Amino acid sequence: MVMMNEDPTTMIPELALLAGAVLAVLVGAWTPRRRQGRVRVLALVAVSGGLVATVVAATKPSSTTFDTYVLDTTTHAVRAIVLVAVALILWWSRDAVTAHPRESEFTALVLLGGLGAVLMAGTGDLMLLFAAFLLASVPLYALAGWAKTGATTEAALKYYLSGAFAGVTMLAGTTLMYGATGSTSYNALPEGLVTGAAGPAAVGLVAVLAGLAFKAGAVPAHFWVPDVTDGTPPAVAAVLTTIPKIGALAATWRLLLAVPEQIVPWPLLVAVLAAISMTLGNLAAFAQTSVLRLLAYSTVSQVGYVLMIIAVAARTPEAQPALLFYLAAYALTNIGAFAVVAAHPARTIDEFRGLGRRRPLLAAALVVCLLGLVGTPPTAVFVGKLTAFAAAFDGGMAWLVVLAAVNTVASLFYYLRWVAPLYRDEPPELADVSSESRTARQGAVTAATLSLVLGVAAGLILPLFAAS
Repeated sequence: MVMMNEDPTTMIPELALLAGAVLAVLVGAWTPRRRQGRVRVLALVAVSGGLVATVVAATKPSSTTFDTYVLDTTTHAVRAIVLVAVALILWWSRDAVTAHPRESEFTALVLLGGLGAVLMAGTGDLMLLFAAFLLASVPLYALAGWAKTGATTEAALKYYLSGAFAGVTMLAGTTLMYGATGSTSYNALPEGLVTGAAGPAAVGLVAVLAGLAFKAGAVPAHFWVPDVTDGTPPAVAAVLTTIPKIGALAATWRLLLAVPEQIVPWPLLVAVLAAISMTLGNLAAFAQTSVLRLLAYSTVSQVGYVLMIIAVAARTPEAQPALLFYLAAYALTNIGAFAVVAAHPARTIDEFRGLGRRRPLLAAALVVCLLGLVGTPPTAVFVGKLTAFAAAFDGGMAWLVVLAAVNTVASLFYYLRWVAPLYRDEPPELADVSSESRTARQGAVTAATLSLVLGVAAGLILPLFAAS
């Protein structure tokens, strides 16, 4: 049973992210450039406080605060995933942003983007969903252009234009659903769909899903992903391809659970999007020589595997733990891969030749992350894919499981194309090792280690994600 309350202390993790962002702007404005590191420290303290509050809140019964924000296992899990992801990125990006003219702005924008992602996951109302969508979008538009170079400016413009179109589409869908059902609350959607106009509501639902697909980087709203990822610094790319995806996918899960599939047959639509996303992402990654574009298409394919779980959300109890575990596994593994790119001054696959001899620990972290994205045991994504396949099969979509398995095997090709050069002889012209990032190297090793730990400890963590 879900209880109602209006206690602001239930929102401490969200308030911690907001307070951290505000302090980052205020303290950063009055702090000399050489001492901007204190802004990052304040942000990490705020994130740590949010994590502690999340753990405490997870021990309490599910509830709804202010009639629009749901505090349940899904919300608590997304809070923890996003907070850990934000902390990792803020830590290992230190070398890249230190002494930058907009160092404090980087911290504030990451925190605000994380706040938007968390709010998307917990919302139980279409209007709050759109507000959270904007909060997870506008700061990240600015973050895409944070470095203020020609490439980042172009990336930010592409991201903004795509997001503006998706936002208008999502708002139009929200309007249609309100007109058809008479309410924006998720709780009222089932009754509204029964008594209202199901046709316009179905069109509105598709429009809302289009906006969420943009934030998740799923087909058909994935076009921005490779260009923006390749045109931004690795730390920024790690944020854009990880944090908003977590919130958008969790929001899609929660929204669709409120829509009876007997009235609006959404499982088949989501399954088709999952099949196209994983297939297109893998096919496009085959020909890539840029590591950032390869990772970008990899993220598109990974979203397809998550959508496979969402397609059977209402059909099997195995779907919820599979979804939340996969999101946690993906976040750690993807952040680790981008940290390796940030640590090593190379942007093409061939430029990573000899890394295994020169930086064996960094190369090992990359191997763990890349094979983890394939789904190799004992990494966390292996358990995530295993539970995803089990949930989809239990939900009656065996054909999607077969396609996902074929895509998983196919993806091994382009990941191994990156792994193989690590242990070949170095080219005559070596990369400038003086520009390597020590903090990014540490972050890559940490993320890869956490991915392994999460995979090994899956038996203990999955039951926590299954709690109602």
